[in-house]
Amino acid sequence: MKGPTPRRVWKYVTRRLGLKGYLQSPGDGRSRPQIPARVLLWSILIGQLLRECSFHAVEALVASSARAALGLGASFGDDALSYFTERLQAAPTRTALATVIRRAKRNKAFDHSLFIGLAIDGTTVGRCRQSGCSLCRPFRNQSHQIVGYRHHIAMISVVGTGLSLPLDVEPYGPGDSEYAAGQRLLRRAVAHLGVRFADYVVVDSEYATAPFLHVVGELGLQVVARLKANLPELFQAAQDRFRCQPPTARFQEGPDSVEVWEADDFTAWETLHWKSVRVVLYRQRKPQGQVIEAFWLTDFRTSRVSSRSLYRMAKSRWEIENQGFNEAKNRHGLEHICHHHSNSLVIGWLLTLLALTVERLYRLRYLHRGTHPVRTAIDLVQLLWLSLSRPPVIDTS
Repeated sequence: MKGPTPRRVWKYVTRRLGLKGYLQSPGDGRSRPQIPARVLLWSILIGQLLRECSFHAVEALVASSARAALGLGASFGDDALSYFTERLQAAPTRTALATVIRRAKRNKAFDHSLFIGLAIDGTTVGRCRQSGCSLCRPFRNQSHQIVGYRHHIAMISVVGTGLSLPLDVEPYGPGDSEYAAGQRLLRRAVAHLGVRFADYVVVDSEYATAPFLHVVGELGLQVVARLKANLPELFQAAQDRFRCQPPTARFQEGPDSVEVWEADDFTAWETLHWKSVRVVLYRQRKPQGQVIEAFWLTDFRTSRVSSRSLYRMAKSRWEIENQGFNEAKNRHGLEHICHHHSNSLVIGWLLTLLALTVERLYRLRYLHRGTHPVRTAIDLVQLLWLSLSRPPVIDTS
């Protein structure tokens, strides 16, 4: 049968992406393993590609007649996956994700992009009624009574290239914050990818603080951050100036018309060690009449980055929402708790990102060689499921 199959995906992952060593030795911490780590790890990854995200669903797959077509030589229960993920080290999976993305850049996956960005944002996952691990954060009602527990993570993703690739997650538990987790995440991502991999970091207004902006500069990156009322003096100064001026640029972005106001001589606030701040206001008008308006601040100079490029950088922040959180939650079970153990949760989140990254590189780059159209994500899932069926073997003896 021609077309995508789990075995062809395995060959792509091990040969093209260079993850054979990782799949053989993913940091298994079991003392006396009976089932090879490669089998358990691949079962979770291929389950993600088939959008079967729970351990019970993976157990049903490996117990079915499709086990051989999945490239799995043994059946096992969901308890084996729970035990495995409790003891699997997170560092090798993080390294594997960075390795895949660095290889994608070497293989010219981002060559049509002038700038490569990294987006950071936080989200809520894994709600439960009772606390079950050290990452559980209490959720309170208006009377300050605990009504449940949730888990929170910060995610970092490659954006602005036409190919959104999630890279890493950092959980934050009680007493921690998205702001602190985001800084840890950014430092680790740059250490894994290298200081020359990306050009900018795009973040929401929560990160528009002097300490975070200084961290970005120390790591050799520029920053594009949303400007809101959390910086009242700068926000008001930008509103007052742009209200009295015509747009500095106008252009079409697809079906939308965009007007931009900008200036790079705004005074930095007291704790920010910048000479000045460049502030941009864009007004995006959609064909249906909807108007979207937002202020952004950056340390990109006007001589290096045009208004249009800066607009695209700012809009790339939504990729982590749409292609990151929404995709992972709605189609790959990011919010589902497969096994309520802190390490198992982290491993599950990281393997979800790895599956998303593999799927996008395989579908949008590897399979899109030639003139045929790009397959949609659901098309790939359907083809993988269809490949699991095999015609009956006729015994002619």
